Amino acid sequence: MALVRFVRETDAEKILDIYRPYIMETAITFEEETPSPEEFRDRILTISEEYPYLVCESDGAVAAYAYASRYQKRASYRWNAELSVYVERSALRRGYGKTLYGALLEMLRLQGVQNVYAIITVPNRNSEKMHESLGFRRLGEYRRTGFKRGGWHDVALFEKSIGSHGSDPAPMTPIRAIDRRVLNEVLSRYSRILETRS
Repeated sequence: MALVRFVRETDAEKILDIYRPYIMETAITFEEETPSPEEFRDRILTISEEYPYLVCESDGAVAAYAYASRYQKRASYRWNAELSVYVERSALRRGYGKTLYGALLEMLRLQGVQNVYAIITVPNRNSEKMHESLGFRRLGEYRRTGFKRGGWHDVALFEKSIGSHGSDPAPMTPIRAIDRRVLNEVLSRYSRILETRS
């Protein structure tokens, strides 16, 4: 059985277990030291105050997670969000990342977010293809911008417009202020999608 749901504080250690190999063995993230469970739990709680932070459960265990966060700090950027997704390596190519992204995008539209961005260490063809399939467009690359695991790495910036870009945008609504019934409908719909892909 597969399920899409909001993160719980008790998920922190399992999510960190998924994230750790990406830190220690790849350049997919430029983070170099594994955060402590306490620090990671605090990150989850901070992000969850404003943005959706979702997990995918498979047979009762967390197999993937995805979240949105602030893209750029200046006030005028506040209608944008950056997306991140990590899948347990044994669960790759099962559609978990794409399903989580779909739910995130719906929730971000409800919040009034106008543009979403993904920053991808390249080459990473699986991630690039997933973003392209969801309508993201590649804006360009930062060349040799990060040094990790003995080499310099390029990073590609992907963008997707999800808003109307009106002349008087309403303030972005924090995820906790969105009607929970509406959010639960989104989660149920994407859980059903996940079930059909399993």
